[in-house]
Amino acid sequence: MNTSEATATVVHGPRRPGTPALEARHLTKHFPVHDGLRRGRVVHAVEDISLALPESTVTSVVGESGSGKSTLARLLSHLITPTSGELLLDGEPVGTSARARRAYTSQVHLVLQDPFSSLNGVHSVRYHLRRPLKLHRGARGAGLDALAEDLLERVALSPADRYIDKFPHELSGGQRQRVAIARGLAVQPRVLLADEPVSMLDVSIRLGVLNLLDELREQERLAILYVTHDIASARYLADTVAVMYAGQVVESGPAEQITDFPAHPYTQLLLSAAPNPSRSEPVVLRGRGAPPSLIDPPSGCRFHPRCPFAMDVCRTSAPPTLPVDSDEHVAACWLQSPDHAPVSAG
Repeated sequence: MNTSEATATVVHGPRRPGTPALEARHLTKHFPVHDGLRRGRVVHAVEDISLALPESTVTSVVGESGSGKSTLARLLSHLITPTSGELLLDGEPVGTSARARRAYTSQVHLVLQDPFSSLNGVHSVRYHLRRPLKLHRGARGAGLDALAEDLLERVALSPADRYIDKFPHELSGGQRQRVAIARGLAVQPRVLLADEPVSMLDVSIRLGVLNLLDELREQERLAILYVTHDIASARYLADTVAVMYAGQVVESGPAEQITDFPAHPYTQLLLSAAPNPSRSEPVVLRGRGAPPSLIDPPSGCRFHPRCPFAMDVCRTSAPPTLPVDSDEHVAACWLQSPDHAPVSAG
């Protein structure tokens, strides 16, 4: 395939028949700078990302801190308004009125990184679960407690009566995160956006929360976005991995292909920091420098100042997104173009 034949729009995410539960088209977010000498300029936090989240799938977005992955999750949750682009829920454009936003939040729920700060410490688990049941499902009376206990059972906090009257400080980190997930399930969402849901948990209990997300994907037919800096956990949980760098998706595809056959030098850099025993040979790459300023992003490929394989074209022209070994595995890298011969690292 010639570079000129690359498609203008690449939709990242698992390929499934039918309409995705949630779809983002050309999402872009620029934050204005209000202070200092750069007043009036913008932070290029997310640049032209199209993403589809089909039901019963897990899509993981990975990258370093500052790559834009959490901003992308907040755009998808409608917590912040995009500079440009649109969201579609079950194929229908998402409205901007107060009623439309409330209907959207009952279908798309965000699970935050820190379960302790996302739960109000002065209220019990019972309160945290009853409130969304009242607001979004209109539940009343004695049935409220039965529904709340069912939510706890669904996130493996059993027996429910052992946990329902506890306060957040009386729970472990993993238990608090399960309560946060149960609160999200209370609104019967179609999509669950999990932003670093295990990064603040002990290593010994991370696997339990990841397994819970996997079970919810199957049992609740949820479309799940899993945001993480840990590419090893992304491989464990996700169907598809999208790698973000400096506000852009630089590579995406089936999780095993991304981790076993990484095409973009940045993905190789991430993997070199997270050894995988199942790989036949370790990926070794040393990146140079630090992530770029998103106020003054580099010209051409944003990774080129750190890339040991950078060519002249990388410094002047942004690479198109090209297929690697299939239409599902793509990378925005000139090394994938037959028009530009790879060179060895210097």
